[in-house]
Amino acid sequence: MSGGDPPQADGKKMFKRAVSFLSASLLYVIFAAYLFWPHLKKNGYEGYIFIFSAAAASVGCLLLSRRWTANFLGSFFAGALYGFGPFMLGLGRFHPSASLLAAAVPWLFLPAAFAPAGKKRFFKIAIPVLSGLPYLAIIIFFQLASHYHLFAVPIEASIQPADLTGFIWPLAAAESGGGGNPIGLYHIANAILFIGLVMMIKARRVGIMVIFAVAAVASFCPAVLNVSPVMWFSIPSVVIAILAGAGFDGLVLAGYSDRRWVLAAIFLSGLFSMAAFLFAAGYFQAAVISAEFKTLFAFSSRFHLLAVLVLLVIYFLLRSQIRLTLVRRLLISAALAIDIFFAARYIVDSVM
Repeated sequence: MSGGDPPQADGKKMFKRAVSFLSASLLYVIFAAYLFWPHLKKNGYEGYIFIFSAAAASVGCLLLSRRWTANFLGSFFAGALYGFGPFMLGLGRFHPSASLLAAAVPWLFLPAAFAPAGKKRFFKIAIPVLSGLPYLAIIIFFQLASHYHLFAVPIEASIQPADLTGFIWPLAAAESGGGGNPIGLYHIANAILFIGLVMMIKARRVGIMVIFAVAAVASFCPAVLNVSPVMWFSIPSVVIAILAGAGFDGLVLAGYSDRRWVLAAIFLSGLFSMAAFLFAAGYFQAAVISAEFKTLFAFSSRFHLLAVLVLLVIYFLLRSQIRLTLVRRLLISAALAIDIFFAARYIVDSVM
């Protein structure tokens, strides 16, 4: 036998991957149960559907992100940021079937993501067609729902330009999210999302850009084919979660030449922190802000500031040309985990 790893090494790799996947899936289920368990008595069986949906969405996004992330930890957080992100959890204000539909979206992208690439015309046609499966599923769902008089999501529910502030203060956006839905990621994740966006643009991932743009535009437009526009945003939500996972890898593996992008992410997080702080301090007197909202703005300001501190450590490591990838990985993971843990619980409590 010549070339490649011995069978024993391949077996160990497969076993390690299986253990990592099962451990991540178990953590998703435990965290979903933690979030929704206090609401089971009030919501009955619907609470179990939300638990299943959040965990299934996370696992699906984790598997899908493996196509673009080098490290399993980046995929783990990509899954968590979709399954437990503001958009997915915000669906708790609608019928539980809406969360099941959103949970299916990353799974429906798997055939296109892992289809064998080739230069033959068949592959060039098959992959774009397979990429349309989530769009088709959303349309079919709402057609069937309309036929059976199931109004899972109000037909007028759409994403509004003001909802984009959810990228700055996701908790305040969730609290005031009326008929729409909170969008974006959490505070720390926005910083690594910026790195992921830079990586996507530099790699010229045109297909991903098109998938994101079509669904994002549709989510801001009036309803077509009886599809509630807000549900189209489940597709961009999957994309930005995966980009954040790729950004996680990018920050861990960044070198000296990448320091300017880290500095730009620091500047962006600093702006977000300042904007949230000004609202928390009541600087904008024209806006009537309750004490509860000021607390939420203060929370966002502190966590964006935490992102600044984490990125500053990485920036100075880059300036000093010191790798310490394990330190970077631990810093980003700890900050993300804390942010998701506290923010996700608040959103669930506010929408259920």
